[in-house]
Amino acid sequence: MATERAVTPMGTVSFRLGLLGVAQDALYASRLANLELKPKHVALLCILRLRDAGSQMELAGLLGVAPSLVVLLADHLEERGAIQRVRDPADRRRQSLRLTETGLRLLASATEVAAELDEELAADLPAGDRAAFSTALDRLLEASPHRS
Repeated sequence: MATERAVTPMGTVSFRLGLLGVAQDALYASRLANLELKPKHVALLCILRLRDAGSQMELAGLLGVAPSLVVLLADHLEERGAIQRVRDPADRRRQSLRLTETGLRLLASATEVAAELDEELAADLPAGDRAAFSTALDRLLEASPHRS
């Protein structure tokens, strides 16, 4: 079994991490449905929380998506009262997105959902393994050329 695994992608961290990521993303998406959100909505809220405001073009670059998707995500979040579109006084063609108090509460709820999934995912791991796994993920993300 170990030899078979070693000669397939299943023997690589990247492949297994990808499989785990797909499964966790699907689970997170199903749980977010109660909040009428998708993971990309949460990603946009996260960026706005961490960066305060940004143009739709800048946000598209940070999310790694087409600007048209940012418009759709922002439309949904604006309808929910989670964000505001604000015209740049220096350039009336440019709009920035800003997080509202409702958006902060929605982000807090999405964070609770993610924390619950963390607990479920790591339930069988000893505390030391949980900490080591978290540290390793932080290091990998920090070194990733695709991090936002």
